[in-house]
Amino acid sequence: MPAPKQTGRRSLLVTSATLLSLSATAPAALAAPTPPTSPTATPPAHMSTVGGVRLGQPGTQVNLAPSVPVLPKDLTARSWIVTDAESGDVLAAHNAHWQLPPASTLKMLFADTLLPRFPKTMEHKVVPSDLAGMGAGSSVVGIKEGRSYNVHDLWLGVFLRSGNDAVHVLSAMNDGVAQTVKDMQDHADELQARDTHVVSPDGYDEPGQLSSAYDLTLIARSGLQKKDFRDYCSTVHARFGDTEIRNTNRLLSGDTDIPVYQGIAGVKNGNTTNAGATFTGVAERNGKVLLVTVMNPERHEHNEVYKEAAKLLDWGFQAAGKVNAVGELVPPKNALPSPGASAGETSGTHGSGSKPVAGDTAGSGSRGIGIAAAITGGLLVLLAGGAFLVNRRWPLPDLMRRRPRR
Repeated sequence: MPAPKQTGRRSLLVTSATLLSLSATAPAALAAPTPPTSPTATPPAHMSTVGGVRLGQPGTQVNLAPSVPVLPKDLTARSWIVTDAESGDVLAAHNAHWQLPPASTLKMLFADTLLPRFPKTMEHKVVPSDLAGMGAGSSVVGIKEGRSYNVHDLWLGVFLRSGNDAVHVLSAMNDGVAQTVKDMQDHADELQARDTHVVSPDGYDEPGQLSSAYDLTLIARSGLQKKDFRDYCSTVHARFGDTEIRNTNRLLSGDTDIPVYQGIAGVKNGNTTNAGATFTGVAERNGKVLLVTVMNPERHEHNEVYKEAAKLLDWGFQAAGKVNAVGELVPPKNALPSPGASAGETSGTHGSGSKPVAGDTAGSGSRGIGIAAAITGGLLVLLAGGAFLVNRRWPLPDLMRRRPRR
């Protein structure tokens, strides 16, 4: 029997704005102390410059001015980035392009790649080969061989419990792990996430499996264009079989030492031996939507990755509108003009690099917090009947806030 579809979600408000042309970034001096690094935690001297030259420089990049609040002084993450989710402005960053193990934050790429391919109601009976090859100690949602699950419940297992078993079942439905890894890598390349090298679809530690704070933010921004992605990543709790599962994103669900972050609406967390703790989050306050990614804090206190992410979000909301950007989130390749195209003859595609949406409909009945989306066809908000110019930003779609249900 498929699991009952009761979910609780946090809401995200993104105000669509007229797309703005790129603004120049002033080459202001770096203005915050770089957290101390050990010999094993030293970023490369030269990193990718996708999104701006300063993003390829090691250390903290921020344009401080008298009206701009100073960055938190007790950040220990090896890499982090704070961006305006709608305009794509990078407000501040620290080793943004440092290639590091991503852990389960890589599941954002898995979801962004595969979500459109299977209707939510599609059923799949699990066979032993579906669960083969999972790494020792993998996080699981508890999928059983011989039992049938629908796609909706499998995605709940991916997003809420970071279930590697759910990832492997969905990968089997997508012609296997090897094909899924290839599809994910192709999609990362389409998004210009050039720091990302996919080896396993679930983010489990594998030699050569890497991403960066910049790339994970690009991937999250792409995923948030999809309504189903937004619904799943904002789900706090749900029924899965005979049990209730709760989102392991502690800024979304809270914990004993950390409250639910005001305005949080996803996205994904991870934790492995090699990666340490990783996290990408999106939050909204007063019509401003920010994305933050934090990778591998060197302080190993409980929930440290969420605490540092919350501090960076607090700073971002205070600095937004005051701080000059140090770079930008680039658009996907297929949102760029075709070779030889004249102005206004550009592609209006979504940039997902995937098949047409199947079953990307409103979620099931919710419990607690509801989320409603106003989005036309799951595509970008575009100017002038769909023209997307190379010097335009890539915004998130409109989302509407709904009061919590009692």
